[in-house]
Amino acid sequence: EFDRGKDRLASSRMGKYSVDIPEHSKSCKARGSNLRVHYKNTHETAEAIKGLSLTRAQKYLRDVIEHKDAIPFRKHMGGVGRKAQVKKYKGATQCRWPVKSCKFLLDLLTNAESNAEINSLDTESLYITHIQVNRAPKMRRRTYRAHGRINPYMSSPCHVEMILSEKAEKDNVKKGESAGSNTVARRATQGGGGFSE
Repeated sequence: EFDRGKDRLASSRMGKYSVDIPEHSKSCKARGSNLRVHYKNTHETAEAIKGLSLTRAQKYLRDVIEHKDAIPFRKHMGGVGRKAQVKKYKGATQCRWPVKSCKFLLDLLTNAESNAEINSLDTESLYITHIQVNRAPKMRRRTYRAHGRINPYMSSPCHVEMILSEKAEKDNVKKGESAGSNTVARRATQGGGGFSE
């Protein structure tokens, strides 16, 4: 009973991930909780970099910040404008340049890269094998309207977690014929989250 309580205490300190990885696998993790950045924009940005290599993802996010590339919006598309820059991504017609989301994800990638160096992993062969964005509890403010009324003025923060694995580990997952492995492999080869038919 003492050991079980000790394990529970350790897991509550470290924070749980939605995916379990073997203890001695060549992977590194990074996460952020209650980040003050929009959930919807961050979700689309995370989907765009899923399956990319670490260096490719970092370059892509920097290009988006400089408006040289764009994030295709595939799920949360309400009110998102159509732009010519999204033509290279199949199946998408709307895109944006969510600068704040890109900066937060770049910081998390840098954190994961540092964790990889501590664990003696090869940062050149790291790929984003798992990235997930969840809604966090909304933060409440108020805005003042006409005729003495008050309306809620809520923020939509999010939790982000990611796991990066070395290429050998990624290939092993692909050979195992897991559910989403082909999609991840296609995204990694095409770059930027595009789909091929």
